[in-house]
Parts: sequence; C-alpha cells; structure tokens
Amino acid sequence: MRSIWKGAISFGLVSVPVKVYSATEDHDLKLHQVHDKDRGRIRYQRRCEVCGEVVEYADIDKAYEEGGRTVVLTDEDLKSLPVERSREIEVVEFVPDTQIDPMYFEKSYYLEPEKVGVKPYQLLRRTLEQTELTAVVKFALRQKSRLGALRVRGDVMVLQALLWPDEVREAAFPVLEDTEVKISDKELKMSSSLVESLSSDFEPGQFTDEYQAQLTQLVEAKLAKGDAVDTEETFGAPAEEGEGAEVLDLMEALRRSVENRRKAAGGAKESSGAKAPKASAGGRSRAKKAEADDAEDSPQEQKAPPKRRTRKTG
Repeated sequence: MRSIWKGAISFGLVSVPVKVYSATEDHDLKLHQVHDKDRGRIRYQRRCEVCGEVVEYADIDKAYEEGGRTVVLTDEDLKSLPVERSREIEVVEFVPDTQIDPMYFEKSYYLEPEKVGVKPYQLLRRTLEQTELTAVVKFALRQKSRLGALRVRGDVMVLQALLWPDEVREAAFPVLEDTEVKISDKELKMSSSLVESLSSDFEPGQFTDEYQAQLTQLVEAKLAKGDAVDTEETFGAPAEEGEGAEVLDLMEALRRSVENRRKAAGGAKESSGAKAPKASAGGRSRAKKAEADDAEDSPQEQKAPPKRRTRKTG
C-alpha cells in the first residue's frame, strides 16, 4: 500500500503523527469500451469548447458559474484555504460505537503511526477498544473538508470518512403513511421464526461476488474459443420461466419458507456424515425458540401436545 496523506491525530494536547492509506479497493474486472464494428478502442478527450483544442489534465482549472458569471479557481487558490493546509485529524468528541448510523459511512482509511508516535497510537487504540467508544473527528483530504469516525479494527486504527448531514436524504414515502397495515401476532411469530432460522455470525469470507466470478469465467471462455463460445456450455442452460409465478398469501409464504429452511438444514446435516459443530449458547437458544414457535403454528402438531423433553445440565 502507498501512503496518500500524512498528518497527526490530535486530542487534547496529545498529537499522534500518522500516515493514511486507502483501506478498500475495487475488485471489479477492468473493462474498456470498443467500437462494435471494428473493435477500435474508444478514447475520451478533454476538448475546449472555445478553441476546440484537446486540453491536458494539468492545464485544467476548476470554475463555478452563477448568474452568467464564472469564477475560476486554480490549484493555488484551492491550496490557500486554511482547512486544506491543515494536517490535523482533530478529535471533536467520543461517542458510543453504536450511535453512528452506517448510512453516514463513506470511505475507509488505515492509519499507520510514524515511528515516534507508536506509543500514543497504541494508547489511543487500546483506550478506544476498552471503552467501546468511537472518536468523531474533522479533517481535510483531497480538497474536501470531512467529518470522520476514528475506530479500532484489529491491531490498527481506521479512519472512516462520514457524509455530512445535508448529504443524506430524508426518506418520505406517502405509501407508508397513507396505507394502514395490520400485522397479526401469528404472522409476526412466523416471521421471527424464519429470521431465527437464518441467524448467524457475520463472516465476510463466506461470501463471493458471483457476477465478477461469472464475468471472469466468460472472459476466459471467449479467450479460449473466441466469439463462437457457447454460453450454455459455459454456464449451463438457463432455468425455464413459468407461465406465471404462484401467488401466495403472506402467512403461507412464511410457512413454506420455514419448512424449506428446516429441510435444507436437515439435508446438510445428513450429507455431512459428521457431527455438527457445537452451537453457541445464543445459537442454541435461538434454534430451540424457532422450533417452539414452529410447533405452536403447525396445525398437525397442535392436535397433540409435544412430549416434554428434559434438558441435560452440566
């Protein structure tokens, strides 16, 4: 990784010199545009509408137009702003980790301490970790004044740029206000049962970007066989679409979903041929609660009460 900015975290009279690195990257397959007739590469040019010349990026300034008047802002003008000259990540306050709405999160950056700042860096990191607090900070990066959240991720501190309040739109949908909806206790219980059956701990590594994987597969097939590639041979025949989807009422859809989850879980257990991993206390209680809810809602099981099971202790 390459450092994109150098500065210092400041809280009170403590200053922690740090280097900033982009913490995320785009994993999409890089595609460019070509002319469909002769495969010629499409290039974009920055052309001046006054003189018609192609202009290099280094010769381009920014401008703001209002009421027919144009104000040109050069790089020197922008660098003269006091905020832009600042190299401080200023801590404004500390708040509970759960109080920042994820809607405000923008881009993430790793912070690496300079050699002379390792001790105060570790002190701040451990303090945030123990108190379960996030530092709300202000900083300037790439010609923009930003609000940020300074928090801990593993052994490093992460600076997450936040959107400003006026950058987050308010959602106002008349259909939610004008439509009266009644949800029965039975529907809520069945919905909760379905949610419980899908509950787990979040592990990002178990998810993959299927679109990019299939796109890579398609590119490799076309490299090997050219435009004559058979997509059905590559991906298999597409599923046939029915004449019309079956319309289910909400309760029936929930019931079938719970049954499908139960069958899927049972099939996975049989195919493994081994003991299932021990569930956490929370997972066991969720599973038992889901079973109990299902038993209450199933018409067949309501005819005869289930046998009481003694719970082993120790």
